[in-house]
Amino acid sequence: MSTLRVGLRCDAGPRRGVGHLVRCLALAEEFLARGAEVAVLGTVERLDWATAQLAARGIPLLPGPDSATELVEAARRHDLDVMVLDSYELDPAGAGALRAAGVYTLAIIDGDSRGQVADLYLDQNFGAELPGLAGRLLAGSGYALLRDTVISARPSVAPPATAVNRPRVLAFFGGTDAVGAAPALTRVLVATGHPMDLTVIVGRPEIEAEVEEVTPGRGQIIRPVPPTTSLPALITEADLVVSAAGTSTWELCCLGAPSALVCVVDNQRESYTRVVRHGLAAGLGELPELTAAGVAGRAARATAARTLHGLLSSPQRRATLAARAWSTVDGQGRARVVNAVFDAVVERVHS
Repeated sequence: MSTLRVGLRCDAGPRRGVGHLVRCLALAEEFLARGAEVAVLGTVERLDWATAQLAARGIPLLPGPDSATELVEAARRHDLDVMVLDSYELDPAGAGALRAAGVYTLAIIDGDSRGQVADLYLDQNFGAELPGLAGRLLAGSGYALLRDTVISARPSVAPPATAVNRPRVLAFFGGTDAVGAAPALTRVLVATGHPMDLTVIVGRPEIEAEVEEVTPGRGQIIRPVPPTTSLPALITEADLVVSAAGTSTWELCCLGAPSALVCVVDNQRESYTRVVRHGLAAGLGELPELTAAGVAGRAARATAARTLHGLLSSPQRRATLAARAWSTVDGQGRARVVNAVFDAVVERVHS
């Protein structure tokens, strides 16, 4: 079989976030390691560190087609064998049009196929299931797409319980913090009253300004830092991580990080509920509740602060979360996905 040519259709930006691009980047790394040629088709807006990640791997960034016709034209123009679709905004008819044009199509979804008719579907969320896609769905966190930097940082065993007087806490909410969660959660962390050394990843200047306005309590340090490629190292060094319940959840699990998650957008709700119910992370609630005015907002923030105080003061509680998380995501998900694609494409060639 000649060299496989793969296109990954996704977008990233301050409002869209970077979750789609990050998981496509993980897939791209695996395809490249198998000798395939890879290109990303899409828009990456005002995210220099993200475009630098593509450039460092020699992955071209090409204009992103939106309509079914444009997708087929792009696939033909770049002579693609495989197209990966990872977007909530594309015309759902695109997958079927690509298949009809002879392009093997993988749709990455989050609980909803959006009516796409693909050759293969991937839903990497914990406990995912879509009965209507039986036989063509790779479902669950065993297929979590993780980048080289995460896989190489995975500890050989789950981190043990470690007692510390001033825990190191890392807070981050996606590559851009599109919904502005960092200031709200910084305030909730401060409200625990527990000593901590808090590092907050601030995706945008206006987020940084808000975080800097938060006054730390006694024994608390707040350190805002911009998005960084060394995030896996920061995660493994932290005693507790506070994050959004998006694609980074699987990175946290793979690294065995004791985590407390916030549901920041509607499409995270189902996965957030399952992850918290199974004890892979603690739950802090939904962002609109934590930022609400009046009695309801105060009650939600107080509950979240109590949960965080319990984690900060209990090494055993943190270690229990870390062990469950670490054992759930082994870092081999992307290899399983690419195996499935290669097997299907080879079978097609020989049939």
